[in-house]
Amino acid sequence: MPLNAKAVYARSNADYVPFASRRSTVHSTKGIVSCTQPLAAAAGHKILSQGGNAADAAVAVAAGLNMTEPGSTGIGGDMFCLFYNAKTKKVHALNGSGRYPGNASLEKIRKDLGLAPGEPGNMPMLNALSVTTPGAAAGWVDTVEKFGSGKLSLEQILQPAIELGEEGFPVSELSSHGWNASEQVIRNASPNFREMLKVDPSAKDGVRSPLPGEIMKNPTLAKTFRALAAEGKKGFYQGRVAEAIVKVVQDQGGYVSLEDLAYHAEIGTQEVDAISLKFTGQDIVSKSTPGTDGEANQGVEIWEHPPNGQGIVALMALGIMEELEKSGKIPKFTEAQHNSAEYLHAVIESLRIAFADAAWWVTDPDVERVPSQGLLDPAYLAERAKLFTPERAADIMDHGSPAHNHCDTVYFAVTDGEGNGISFINSNYEGFGTAIIPAGCGFTLQNRGANFSLQEGHPNVLAPNKRPYHTIIPALITNVADGSLHSVYGVMGGFMQPQGHVQVLLNMLAFGYHPQAALDSPRFCLAAPNNESADRTVLVEEGISEAAVEGLRRLGHKIEVLTGWKRAMFGRGQIIRSYYDDGKLVYAAGSDLRGDGLAFPLL
Repeated sequence: MPLNAKAVYARSNADYVPFASRRSTVHSTKGIVSCTQPLAAAAGHKILSQGGNAADAAVAVAAGLNMTEPGSTGIGGDMFCLFYNAKTKKVHALNGSGRYPGNASLEKIRKDLGLAPGEPGNMPMLNALSVTTPGAAAGWVDTVEKFGSGKLSLEQILQPAIELGEEGFPVSELSSHGWNASEQVIRNASPNFREMLKVDPSAKDGVRSPLPGEIMKNPTLAKTFRALAAEGKKGFYQGRVAEAIVKVVQDQGGYVSLEDLAYHAEIGTQEVDAISLKFTGQDIVSKSTPGTDGEANQGVEIWEHPPNGQGIVALMALGIMEELEKSGKIPKFTEAQHNSAEYLHAVIESLRIAFADAAWWVTDPDVERVPSQGLLDPAYLAERAKLFTPERAADIMDHGSPAHNHCDTVYFAVTDGEGNGISFINSNYEGFGTAIIPAGCGFTLQNRGANFSLQEGHPNVLAPNKRPYHTIIPALITNVADGSLHSVYGVMGGFMQPQGHVQVLLNMLAFGYHPQAALDSPRFCLAAPNNESADRTVLVEEGISEAAVEGLRRLGHKIEVLTGWKRAMFGRGQIIRSYYDDGKLVYAAGSDLRGDGLAFPLL
């Protein structure tokens, strides 16, 4: 039996949360779109109201976000999704990430960067060398073809976003802030910078970044969407758009070719097996609140996208915490210990251990061996849990052997009246990506190649036709008892993503917070989760108590409290939770207050 309203609202209003939850959870029986931008949510809502399902609406949202929030996402980037099919109760995973150019090599790139043999170095962020083949366009087409309702054409699905580009839209506050911060980067990246700035005769070169509430148009991006809608993948990976991508990249010193684009269109987006971990809130927190309808006893199954995505970090961290509780190294926390120093220390250290493995092992499984099942094996997690010390923060740790951090992405969740749910994420990687704009196309190209290692022998070392370690990860939860949908959820933001997944999930499952409260709760972020860095700083959001901050410092953590705009570091999440009441399917949704967006229910 799927969980009921008591499980979602397990705690009374009187003792609900130890902080001010700033929004109410949104409910619907017909479907919900939850994303970071209201106009993009409206695009998805329109598709649901026209008879499309969750997958159809998700592609409309992705395109709408590209228009309204291009500093986070776009068709020049990559996508991943998890789709829950209500009829089969199966979770499908789609990998829409692109590969490095086939005519490049580690030797060529090191030479281009001026690195001597053996000299350490990193891939640059704002450079054409970091451009990988955009996977989002093919991913959108394949999402509709594989999971869509079949009732709407791609042209109908993309039409709301096309109208936003051609008719113009008022820019939201956080999107404007990011646009303004990146204006000079956009100007410096390519000669086509005017396409993604607002026309203003009084401004330098006649264009500038848009202010909040100003009307912004992007007719060239609308033209790109029309080509994709009319011709499918050929409209992007061949012809005008493809030629513009290749020209601007090669003019800037990169390697993407027409052959690379044609190859990606040919192989399509990969449908892969999702990875999962069974988990119960009782493993971590001693529940004092009755009426959770067996959720804590029977447990849930948490689904993540497999490598080359980093979702395995979240599953490993949760598994390590379970092993710590079993071994007695951490107690069963009480509900009053939420975001206490002791609790945060356990989560922080579990994530550090998981990241140490991921920094080595997560890469393209088509090119390198990625031991996903070994990394999730309870025996291996129990061994890794031995690295945890309750009394102090651990030293820098190396990866085990089983048999940059502020980045911009958009994550969104959609459910429909049939019970389907989709967890969808789309990204340029950092901000506008490389900020390089193909002429007449209206979008920027991603810098996902910056995540490759330049170290010979590293599993994630740069190689031709290889996909890099990917930060973007969608998540989804089902009920173990019957395989029904529990939640569609995710948190965006570079290496913050698995950290956000763990914290938000524990807020819901272990501490009984409703979806909006689970997102509102203050979070932490490891400043440099990659184990190759000596920086042990933990960034903490305002709202976590001074007692917890001082307690973490006594344990040896270097703590920095972030306020104001800097809170963007903690990501922006979305949750849609599913339950039954009076025999009727109900959705309860939240949208992160750190973004411009909302949860938009269908009537």
